[in-house]
Amino acid sequence: MLLLEEEKLTEENTTINIMNIQSIVQVLWRGMTMGIAEIIPGVSGGTIAFITGIYERLINAISGVSPNLITVFKKEGLAAVWNKLDGTFLLQLAFGMVIGIVIGTFTVSKLMVTYPEPLWAFFFGLIIASVIYVFKQIEDFDYKTWIAFGAGAIIAYLLTAMYPISGSDSLWYVFLCGMIAISALVLPGVSGSFMLLILGMYTLIIGTLKGFLSNPNGNDLLLLSVFALGCLAGLLSFTKVVSYFFKHYKETTLAVLAGFMIGSIHKIWPWRNPSVLFDKNTGQNSKDFDLSKLTFHDFEENYKVVLDTNVFPEQYFADANVSLCVMAAIAGFFSVLILSQLGKEQSTKK
Repeated sequence: MLLLEEEKLTEENTTINIMNIQSIVQVLWRGMTMGIAEIIPGVSGGTIAFITGIYERLINAISGVSPNLITVFKKEGLAAVWNKLDGTFLLQLAFGMVIGIVIGTFTVSKLMVTYPEPLWAFFFGLIIASVIYVFKQIEDFDYKTWIAFGAGAIIAYLLTAMYPISGSDSLWYVFLCGMIAISALVLPGVSGSFMLLILGMYTLIIGTLKGFLSNPNGNDLLLLSVFALGCLAGLLSFTKVVSYFFKHYKETTLAVLAGFMIGSIHKIWPWRNPSVLFDKNTGQNSKDFDLSKLTFHDFEENYKVVLDTNVFPEQYFADANVSLCVMAAIAGFFSVLILSQLGKEQSTKK
């Protein structure tokens, strides 16, 4: 009898360990996909968090950082603080995001140059499906909900249609850009990478990150550290606002988030002709160029697209790859169904 009980206990412990490993892998995987999304201008890590079922858990965990934790620490100790913050979840997610950002920096950014149309088409389909997914979470539609949706769409469109300003490597500006860019982690539909483009900082931040990973040095570390501190400050402050609205006005908040997604979707339309280019050699923006003479190698080495115009495939300046784009968009659409199904189990946890 004792032997049978020991075997049963061993089986239960094995099952628990397997479940723990699966849970860790799931959170790491979600973090990786969020990190990769943050690298792509026009795509939000917050969108990935939402459709994979961890959005509210993420917002609540981050918004839990407050001076009250000092009291908790004094009364109950460090373990209580860690549990209150959902620390294990945040640590695993952050680690996954770091991996995703590194992967995205060297791979996804390359795909954006070599296969831009199918990549954009994939995320276009993903965002369309995400908007539908968010709408399904809204149980009661009324005029307030539709107003919130329209307001979110208008704000997102205006933000993503802004003409980029000149960037700066001043540390105070780097800190400020970190605070603004991290909003993408909190607001589905608002891309942190695109906000960096608007602020004139995308090339500097991504270039510095690539340089530091290839050849670590003090100057790059300082700039990246200041940017990270800005991200941390923005994250801690902005999540409290979103968490409050989610708790008290959930339906309206969901409508605003859906509006953000649909309002920014024009930035990931697969076929966009550049209208303003940033010349990496001169450091100046230019409108005077001949698209027919430019190749994707030029965009990788010499230019960065600052503004572009959505066009139909037949008006596109390069090979439109229509068939491949259609398949990619369908894949992106159905990937949301898969992600949302995987997210149902995660959303039922803490």
